Amino acid sequence: MLGDYRITGRRASDIAASVEAGVGAGELAPGALLPPMRELAGELGVNPNTVAAAYRALRERGVIETDGRRGSRVRARPSSAPRDAPRTPLPPGVRDISAGNPDVALLPSLAGPLAAAARRYAQAPTLYGDDPVDPELARLARADFAADGVPAGPVAVTSGALDGIERVLTAHLRPGDAVAVEDPGWGSVLDLVPALGLRVLPVTVDDDGPEPAAVARALAAGARALVVTSRAQNPTGAAVGAARARELRAVLAGHPEVLVLDDDHGHGIVELPLHALGGSTRHWALIRSAAKAYGPDLRLAVLTGDEVTLDRVRGRQRLGQGWVSRLLQYAVVELWSTHAVDRAAVARSYGERRSALLTALRERGVRAHGRSGMNVWVPVADETSVVTSLLTAGWGVAAGARFRVEAAPGIRLTVSQLAPRDTAELADAVAAALSPRASRARYA
Repeated sequence: MLGDYRITGRRASDIAASVEAGVGAGELAPGALLPPMRELAGELGVNPNTVAAAYRALRERGVIETDGRRGSRVRARPSSAPRDAPRTPLPPGVRDISAGNPDVALLPSLAGPLAAAARRYAQAPTLYGDDPVDPELARLARADFAADGVPAGPVAVTSGALDGIERVLTAHLRPGDAVAVEDPGWGSVLDLVPALGLRVLPVTVDDDGPEPAAVARALAAGARALVVTSRAQNPTGAAVGAARARELRAVLAGHPEVLVLDDDHGHGIVELPLHALGGSTRHWALIRSAAKAYGPDLRLAVLTGDEVTLDRVRGRQRLGQGWVSRLLQYAVVELWSTHAVDRAAVARSYGERRSALLTALRERGVRAHGRSGMNVWVPVADETSVVTSLLTAGWGVAAGARFRVEAAPGIRLTVSQLAPRDTAELADAVAAALSPRASRARYA
């Protein structure tokens, strides 16, 4: 069951810490079956309720999962082993299209905006008690939201999209609650949800985003929140269109208490219009990150939503972080207001690269998805063998396991690092890795 590893402890906290230490050290592998509570209680000489409390704490931390009579197991992706943990360095000469980073050549220089932000700060330094959101940033964000048809609501600022998602979820949910999440979807969200003590209910995705029937099933199964990527879905490139948005709104109309969270991280790099779900239910939020358009190190996202949700987010933020640096806010204002970034040109550049790769793959008989953003998703039968074959051919790609719960295997190709001359070579390598001949050679 546990091999040579022995769980120790007399208190619930010590027992939980012992299991967590084993998972963190790799001595308790993903999927390892834990002893039944009464059996472990007998071995440790403690009350079964003590072990039950330890297991409950581990479930709430996202370390283990319990499936009725099948018992408790270490999660396939325990929260102590995130999907985006440092990867093995690629061999010299291998082109890395796995990390999901934007093209640095399309990112604006921050020298001018940061210098302007410093000058503004020098005139009126931020002090305790000041408004946590720069009024000019709030005005610009609100205008952009309104232009995209997002319902009116207050504005908050968080340290990136994931920080915003965490704050919105914890504003309404409690450990044990279920969250409907796209599958395949952003690995960080798939890790964050169980780390918060919440349960993931996977929702299948097609090129138009979450499938309405799958969302309906998740809501019927008790999901108290739905997280949707509006555009540039990671890893599939899906984008919610007008018709799909209407279908999803119709499903949500029967669940007015469900929290709906739109992640619009692709704002500024996507040509397709936004069709968000905000306002479909009583509580909602929409988050926009500066990372893809302006640079990952600008740890800033703006969000809006209903009054109750935003009041809870801002109230909890005041008790912890306090606010996101006004210097960063001023810099984003400069980038936003001075048109230092030609967002249409950036979106067009990513779109051209993505379309070129999809066309090249299609010409070689390879099925792939990538309606928007900077990623292309290729379904495969065996991720390990395809990733290995592509590595041998000089391409480092992301295995789909980082993005999946129940979805079929696939690989993610990020087009932001591709030059036009690379497209045909990459498509040839992918087609070769997927060919029956390659499969026979790998398993010979």
